[in-house]
Amino acid sequence: MSASRKAVVVTAAGSGIGRAAAELFAERGFGVVAVDNDPERLAGLSGVDGVATLLGDVAEERTNREMVALAVDRFGRLDAAVLNAGAGGAPPLEDDGAIAALDAIHAVNVRGAALGIRAAAPALRASGGGAVIVTASVAALRGDPHTWAYNTTKAAAVNLVRSAALDYAHQGIRINAIAPGLTRTARNAAVHDDPERAADLTRRIPLGRWAAPREQAEVIWFLASPAASYITGEVIVSDGGLSASNGLFLPPAPAP
Repeated sequence: MSASRKAVVVTAAGSGIGRAAAELFAERGFGVVAVDNDPERLAGLSGVDGVATLLGDVAEERTNREMVALAVDRFGRLDAAVLNAGAGGAPPLEDDGAIAALDAIHAVNVRGAALGIRAAAPALRASGGGAVIVTASVAALRGDPHTWAYNTTKAAAVNLVRSAALDYAHQGIRINAIAPGLTRTARNAAVHDDPERAADLTRRIPLGRWAAPREQAEVIWFLASPAASYITGEVIVSDGGLSASNGLFLPPAPAP
């Protein structure tokens, strides 16, 4: 692999938005280090030109150090970090195991993002600066029923992005977040493959459809690119207009 091409690390790269981002960066000439905790999901990326894979858990500091070291070893530099890994799913707050579930989700959504920024920063500085993009969620912006732990940790990730952006701006490192809305990923398959549930949620999206992972990857690409050179500490919402509503009324149905 060329040591002269720009390089990016992408976490949770085995599926969904992470997979789409890894493939998009590779298509556009970047060397990519694709990180995931599932070897089967990673296997599909191992043969993609310009992609090196790493099996690991982003909640562990070692994984974050190794992904950056692999990028520098294979490509000679690091220009961007896409910290996309996320976790969800907790029982009601008063149930047994609720706080243990919160800790596990926090370890990925907040600790993992902090470890990723911490590991990437020295290599980004060495390359003359760069970009970090953290995948948050529209769930970070408002409350939702039954997802208290996910919403809480994604909100924390957003404020991590804002605060870290202030600390690293003078070093030429831009740090932003993307807040995707409903996206057709394997993680959401149980919902979008259920006609009744999918229709109910889709009706709440002004654009009238769920996003494709590639659409979210394009926003990530923009935030990593020179086109976003004056953007840092921001949350770019990509949700088809979902969060523009206060939720009291359904938007007009899209034209047939």
